[in-house]
Amino acid sequence: MLSYLADFEAYFGPLRLFRYLTLRAAFAGMTAMGIGFLFGPWLFAKLRLMRAKQSLRTKDEVGELAELHASKSQTPTMGGLMICVSVVVSTVLWARPNVYVYTALVVYLGLTVIGFLDDYLKVVKRNSAGLSGRWKLAGQAALTLVALLILLSSPESADRMRELWVPFYKEVLWSKMPLFVLVPFLFLILAGSSNAINLTDGVDGLAIGCTVTAALAFAIMAYAAGNTIIADYLFISYLPGAGELAVVCSALLGASLAFLWYNSHPAEVFMGDTGSLALGGLIGMIAFMVHQPFTLIIVGGIFVMEAGSVILQVGSFKMRKKRIFKMAPIHHHFELKGWHENKVVIRFWILSLIFAMAGLATLKLR
Repeated sequence: MLSYLADFEAYFGPLRLFRYLTLRAAFAGMTAMGIGFLFGPWLFAKLRLMRAKQSLRTKDEVGELAELHASKSQTPTMGGLMICVSVVVSTVLWARPNVYVYTALVVYLGLTVIGFLDDYLKVVKRNSAGLSGRWKLAGQAALTLVALLILLSSPESADRMRELWVPFYKEVLWSKMPLFVLVPFLFLILAGSSNAINLTDGVDGLAIGCTVTAALAFAIMAYAAGNTIIADYLFISYLPGAGELAVVCSALLGASLAFLWYNSHPAEVFMGDTGSLALGGLIGMIAFMVHQPFTLIIVGGIFVMEAGSVILQVGSFKMRKKRIFKMAPIHHHFELKGWHENKVVIRFWILSLIFAMAGLATLKLR
């Protein structure tokens, strides 16, 4: 919205600064952070009054972990609403609207609704079941179709969104993916990323801290994809207008930092599925739109580790009746091995930063 002020530079010269993507991205991050610090305390107080507490699993379900996390039983959930408001308002203010921004916001808001329903059911029923996995996947599938409908209906993105690019290769690998490939491909990205961050959200500050590094990495990738000079230099896909996704990522970065302020150990609030499902879907959707879906595996290495540990644990138990880890996701394994929660989180943050830098390095290694 504010980007249109640049059209009035003839009346006031400094307004031309609103044309610059880097400036708008920086202000988007600061705006989202400011909204988070202003709106967050009010929201969290309301959640406490509503007794919207996190429903923790019992000792019969998770054994020793229930004792380690017993102090979290009074912590309110649904804090992802703060992140959502901050990201959406900041994006609307600072991004120049186009098909990529619209798609990102539709997916993000849709997954926020799904996550909110899940958290609401957990709070009302006072158990950790919530919305069934089947309904979550159905919602993610529906959003996949909506996102593709938006992208393929716009002349700006219709042809480009059918292209498949891979790291370390400087030309498009598949110039026109058919729908029967494109639909399940995007669904795997969106649902996989969404559920992976959801699994990562198990200890104070872990998921949101790793989201910070992922948001920063994809902000840089989105900016590069929308800049013809940089895209040509790096031999990556040039997507006119995709640079506006850097504003979305910057807003996500600012909102995540504000939420981390309250979610750091001991957490004053949990994001819940309201936050984790939506954050994962948003990052996955942006990765798809800037033609970096496989780079997401590198940048989101922590999320891959968390989801992979669950898959391995379940598979091993079903086939061999033996567990590989003390508990999955893997951050709980280290907790049960005696690592303090803060040590787990900080070490995973370090790994997340390394993964993000490795992902960015693939832009040049072609």
